[in-house]
Amino acid sequence: MAFFNFFKRSAPGQRPVEVSHEDRGFLVFENTSEVIQAENRLKKEGWHVQVMGPPPEIHSGCDLVITFPLIEELNILRLLEQADLTPLSVVPVTGPLLEPVGLFQVKDFGEHLMVRAANMKLVVEKKSRRIVNISGGGCPDVPYLAQEMVGRTLDDAPRPRDIGHTLCGYALELAFAETLNQCAP
Repeated sequence: MAFFNFFKRSAPGQRPVEVSHEDRGFLVFENTSEVIQAENRLKKEGWHVQVMGPPPEIHSGCDLVITFPLIEELNILRLLEQADLTPLSVVPVTGPLLEPVGLFQVKDFGEHLMVRAANMKLVVEKKSRRIVNISGGGCPDVPYLAQEMVGRTLDDAPRPRDIGHTLCGYALELAFAETLNQCAP
């Protein structure tokens, strides 16, 4: 059950309360931009939420949902309403068919590491931490993202969240963050 500890808001001197599988919900939004804004707002306020792929049963126009602790639904909805980020719907997780879809796949090719987040792939040379390839997606900013990042090290490359503006840019940011984690010195 420790996996679900990230859902509770952090407070000084307070231990996170475990949130069981049945106590989770999804915030469903109309578009990716709203998901990103809501995630940023919730994290800024101390909520440990997670963006994931929606299960097929609740798929809407957006390819992402925010997973959150249902017990805090009113507080979270109040905060989002103040930011003019009201979700299309709030869906409780009621069974295994409503499990969110993981966004990451990591593949080690020896000298290279590939991290896939949703539909975007980032490949680095492990020894130098140099980005050697970016692929996937179908968004108009993918060629620009690749142009700005390929050939640079993880430390020197711009963050995709700073230069991308689409779902592909967001997914590449997730892959970039996971690559930083995987290639930590």
